This record gives sequence, C-alpha cells and structure tokens, in this order.
Amino acid sequence: MNFSNFMRIEREVDGKTRHYVVHTRDPKFSLEIMPDEAAPDHRGKGVIKALRMPNSWAGNYAQCAKLISAAQEFFTQSFAEPAPKGETRRFQA
Repeated sequence: MNFSNFMRIEREVDGKTRHYVVHTRDPKFSLEIMPDEAAPDHRGKGVIKALRMPNSWAGNYAQCAKLISAAQEFFTQSFAEPAPKGETRRFQA
C-alpha cells in the first residue's frame, strides 16, 4: 500500500509520548493512537484514542474504515522501517 499521504507525529506531553497519524489528502483527518501494550512488540497496530474527520466523510463508513485501517497499518510500519535522512524532520515548539 502507498503510504505517501500519511505522516506520523510524536509529541512529548507531561513526560508521555503521544502519537498522531495524519492523512494529508482529502479527506484530511488525524488519529491519536496509543501503542498497544498487549501486542507482542508492545506497539501492534495501536489503540485509537481519538479520530478527527470532516463531517462530510463521517457517513461514508466503508471509505472511513479503509482509511483508518490504512492509518493503523502505516503506524505499525512507521516503526519497522527507519525513514531516510532526507525525510526525517524535527520541529521544536
């Protein structure tokens, strides 16, 4: 699957790391995902904590389910494969 439309963001808040997966094309949406501690690698596909999606897409359940599944798969693979140096960027707030 092509994951070029997805981006993973990690934020450190109160000593805990929060993970977000953002879909950058229409429909633009974001998932807040927590690593699945019950998985063998302690990450798994992640546990969805929050989903932010436009109301216009909320009723199209089949399409939403495909995109959410793809976002979870991207979350898993983003830990498995190190990103090339040119794609890795850090932003300081």
